[in-house]
Amino acid sequence: MDYSHVRDVDPAVADALSGEVERQQNTLAMIASENHASEAVLEAQGSALTNKYAEGYPDERYYAGCEYADEVEELAIERAEELWGAEHVNVQPHSGSQANMSVYLAMLDPGDKILSLDLTHGGHLSHGHPANFAGQTYEVEQYEVDADTGYVDYEGLDDIAHEFDPDIIVSGYSAYPREVEWERIQETADDVDAYHLADIAHITGLVAAGAHSSPVGVADFVTGSTHKTIRAGRGGIVMCDEEHADAIDAAVFPGAQGGPLMHNIAGKAVGFGEALSAEFDAYAEQTVKNAQALADRLQENGLSLVSGGTDNHLVLVDLRPSHPETTGKDVEAALDAAGIVMNANTVPGETRSAFDPSGIRLGTPALTTRGFDEAATREVADLITRVIDDYDDEEVVEEVSARVDELADEHPLYE
Repeated sequence: MDYSHVRDVDPAVADALSGEVERQQNTLAMIASENHASEAVLEAQGSALTNKYAEGYPDERYYAGCEYADEVEELAIERAEELWGAEHVNVQPHSGSQANMSVYLAMLDPGDKILSLDLTHGGHLSHGHPANFAGQTYEVEQYEVDADTGYVDYEGLDDIAHEFDPDIIVSGYSAYPREVEWERIQETADDVDAYHLADIAHITGLVAAGAHSSPVGVADFVTGSTHKTIRAGRGGIVMCDEEHADAIDAAVFPGAQGGPLMHNIAGKAVGFGEALSAEFDAYAEQTVKNAQALADRLQENGLSLVSGGTDNHLVLVDLRPSHPETTGKDVEAALDAAGIVMNANTVPGETRSAFDPSGIRLGTPALTTRGFDEAATREVADLITRVIDDYDDEEVVEEVSARVDELADEHPLYE
């Protein structure tokens, strides 16, 4: 990638940018929330729209000169409505967390009640963790996954909801490998007269392509990220029925943020356009197939998976049954040294610190973007297992690293 203009002005930053491209090319990205955007998306995000303030919404801006900003945002909205079948879409949130914040601001008062999945069981910070604005502003109770099955305990959720009487129930998760039963959670929300927010941050692209069931038209609000499985400009999105459109729009701007990042919205528009293609549907289907191939091979190799497999793009490995003395951070560091980039993660029933947990989380979106199929993904699973088995053996790590280099060369990123 050409950073010649940056190099003319700031060689140090140009070196870092070039180094990052090289790092991505020469390593295998398996952080479940990461992907590789197309050069078209990157170009749109680096466009002259970086220069433009466009506070407000199309045809209702607070500044002049927004005709092209309006055109780009309207394209992003129209394409999102087509992708997810939503009545109303707001594409301005800077992130998935700010999308969630906007729903809370629109529908809740400080001190109102949120019911969400516990972070150590696969939830997200913005669903009510005490370190996050949501946990500091609202009263939060949390449900869990079943310790034996690894699936969401829907009966337990229903029991807690009837006892806690929440104002909003949050579904959708950041480390949950199974399909979410949106209708079942909606039934509970209806029973206790609560709103239902479905956060599809991780599976936005899978839902758009029909590779995962959709909460649009089921839940009252659907939020998501636009840069994970959907591969568009980095940011967030909110979807809802027309009934709540004005409240959501006011909560996004001016409630949660000021001027929109119009260059990111351009990236969203381009990425959404790419996602409307048959090629993207095939990509999403392959992402799930690769995750299932990864899960099957890891289990064949003796590793224990939360819920025993996956229905989506990620696999959650519990190291305790097979490697009780090994922590997620041990594995994360060794795999990083070998060129496989993933993250340590808590697992249900976690017995260690969240900073050095008992599990690892692996995802296939970025590998699939690079053209990995099930066979190549199974080989990656074997490499991962080798490192887990001997994470402190430098020779093993070096051997795995050499094969990772070959796989990276066989699947070039930006040619």
